[in-house]
Amino acid sequence: MTSFKYLAAYTIPMATALALYLKGTFSFAALIYAFGIIPLLEIVLKEDAINDTKEVVALKKANKIYDFLLYINLPIIYVLVVWAAIEFYHGALSPFEACGLVLSLGVALGTNGINVAHELGHRKNNLEKTLAKALLLPSFYMHFFIEHNWGHHTYAATKEDPATAQYQQSVYGFWISSVSRQYANAWKIQGKRNRENGWGFWSIYNDMMWYTVIQLVYLITILFVFNINTALLMLAAGVVGFILLETVNYIEHYGLLRAKNAQGRYEAVRAIHSWNSNHIIGRIVLYELTRHSDHHYMASKKYQTLMCREEAPQMPFGYPTSMVISLFPPLWFKLMNPRVPEAMKALAKAR
Repeated sequence: MTSFKYLAAYTIPMATALALYLKGTFSFAALIYAFGIIPLLEIVLKEDAINDTKEVVALKKANKIYDFLLYINLPIIYVLVVWAAIEFYHGALSPFEACGLVLSLGVALGTNGINVAHELGHRKNNLEKTLAKALLLPSFYMHFFIEHNWGHHTYAATKEDPATAQYQQSVYGFWISSVSRQYANAWKIQGKRNRENGWGFWSIYNDMMWYTVIQLVYLITILFVFNINTALLMLAAGVVGFILLETVNYIEHYGLLRAKNAQGRYEAVRAIHSWNSNHIIGRIVLYELTRHSDHHYMASKKYQTLMCREEAPQMPFGYPTSMVISLFPPLWFKLMNPRVPEAMKALAKAR
């Protein structure tokens, strides 16, 4: 079995711990590692598009070690959160160090926090769903649990989906539109669910209200246990975490659109509607998120069983490298626009 390769996913929180411990120039350790060293490794190392046999997939699906490797991220994230809060409060940090630690913590919150929450949020087990919400809390993005599961997976690769980047849209414009529209959508989805179940808006079953309260309590607790400076820095780290998520959202479906049939309904989501990558480092540290088409084919499919689908469009680089490239829109457009199918470009212009 190859479960131990996913231990590499812990190298990002390890880099964050290094930043918190050494500070100084090392304050940026996680940022440099995730978006400097990993992209270099992805360029050097070969891609791996080999799929496991059905027998191996069955064994992996039944092996609980893969679940445990996800669960352990919860204490890791919260140890880093508490450690960072103490450093922000007692550390007498220079502005340079504070900036580096915010970015390093934010990288861990985005990868081992939100990304793992994404995986666990698709599980049917209530305990795993609770773990997902707990991992979203430090990034102040608990509404993602609702919008992603009942919004994105319904409307992916359409203009109705805030998390689908449109053709020629820059990542910076996408951050604004996706963050604001996903939050608004989460309230709409929750309201619809409440109405369908006969619950009022102010019902105790309104999860969005609970998420708002929990996140406020979390931030206020930091404020009173430490101080306002610590609370603001932790808030900033959370923003970095969800900006990383939105950057991933940007590259996952950029320019890809579903067509409508004669009845005006969208075709089913297919492998051609997500960008994929077989670059091995990005696959491992992101728990196979880069095999995104197979995830949309069956959202409840566990990460260790996701497969490379031949018809899925492939990115020229891994996800971490592509995230860096997306920050330079002219370069991103030059690289990716020719790869977007002409039929989908026509759809973008027609609507």
